[in-house]
Amino acid sequence: MKKRWMVIASCVLATSLMAGSALAKSETGQSNEGKSDVVKVNVDLKVKADGVATVTSDTYGNQGHNGYKGLLNAINNVNDKPAGAVIADLLLTKYETQLTAEKKAELEAIKEKDAALSVVADLLDQSGSVTDAVYVQKEAILANVKNLDSYKKLGKLYDKLGKKGVKLYVNGEEPVFEVAPFIREGNTLVPFRAISEALKATVTWNAEERSVTVTRDGITVKLFIDSKTATVNGKEVTLEVPAAIEQGSTVVPVRFVSEALKAAVKWEAETQSVVIYEE
Repeated sequence: MKKRWMVIASCVLATSLMAGSALAKSETGQSNEGKSDVVKVNVDLKVKADGVATVTSDTYGNQGHNGYKGLLNAINNVNDKPAGAVIADLLLTKYETQLTAEKKAELEAIKEKDAALSVVADLLDQSGSVTDAVYVQKEAILANVKNLDSYKKLGKLYDKLGKKGVKLYVNGEEPVFEVAPFIREGNTLVPFRAISEALKATVTWNAEERSVTVTRDGITVKLFIDSKTATVNGKEVTLEVPAAIEQGSTVVPVRFVSEALKAAVKWEAETQSVVIYEE
């Protein structure tokens, strides 16, 4: 999946670079050829017979390693732009053995910039590739799971694809659940097993007393179906809404359970996104 979005992003990058070059020429009436501060990147997409896509990049006028020196020159000009994330990944993937440890660390930092990846997603969205924009925006979220703006962008992309309703993310990932999260009396309820498994907690069900218990890192949380009373390490607490059973799945108030298990919980209102991550 990652290779796929890098290929797509590279194509979008090539298009945007060519468009920018053409615009500059039309505005000045002169070509930029020969100027040392202009880097022209030619991205050549090749699809092998087995269906695997590869990307090679060359800088015009470059001698020596075909593409390697050109990419190094290019990264110096675009390291703080979306193109930087794309080129950094190409260097790390194709020329890792030729890079020093210091250069690798520098490129990793550029590649993982969530802001750069989000802008690449924007470019894909603007070009009509909404599904591919989703893949890139997911990478942006994983680069920084605490950035609510990244979740908002992903939520808006999902809206374009018709994916509505409350969305749930745990450590940047989207848990699989049988019952979708929903809002009741101002509280968001989510499938208990989905969130607990995402946080790598142990869950047990007691049919006799209709209770569910989750244990994680020495913390035990116990909830009773249709009751506002719960316990955290044996101490009683009162919930705003009780745990319930919906379509055969136990749902619980997400903020209470997450915070009881020492995870941060954020709410992105515009796209109705519940964001949970471990500090």
